[in-house]
Amino acid sequence: MPSVSFRSLPDHGRLWVFPSSRSLNAQESSEVLKEVDRFLEQWTAHGRELKSGRDLREGRFLLIGVDEAAEVASGCSIDALVKNLRALGAELGVSFVDHAPVWYRNGDRVQSVSRAEFKSMAGKGEVSRQTLVFDTSLTEVRVLRDFGLERPAAETWHGKAFFTDVGNS
Repeated sequence: MPSVSFRSLPDHGRLWVFPSSRSLNAQESSEVLKEVDRFLEQWTAHGRELKSGRDLREGRFLLIGVDEAAEVASGCSIDALVKNLRALGAELGVSFVDHAPVWYRNGDRVQSVSRAEFKSMAGKGEVSRQTLVFDTSLTEVRVLRDFGLERPAAETWHGKAFFTDVGNS
């Protein structure tokens, strides 16, 4: 089945969040979505088409979802997706597959820093449990819909990882 609107994916759909190492401009965003659409139109697992959709948020977060009730994405199909995104990223001078940084909102800007730097910032009080972070570890469409990609750090894994002492708020 060819790609579908991301909104039409069921809540039980599998989700991957691919963060861009930098914000994409309008032209780059358009190029990314066109290339991803081309890929999704022919994306298969064990020879069977995957019912999939995509979305781009904040010019930075590429969301790919699959209705696994229709067909389950296999390891090989996921590898093909990642390989495609690596190649696309290389063309644009960005990475879509590095999940090591922490993405957070600083005013109206989305910023990323290393985990060590975010931990240091937490220790200095420069970020708090209320700092809005982007949870790129989401794996289910329902969770994205129910809680969003962007939430206070306290509501994500970031809260446990970076704000362990009670004095940090």
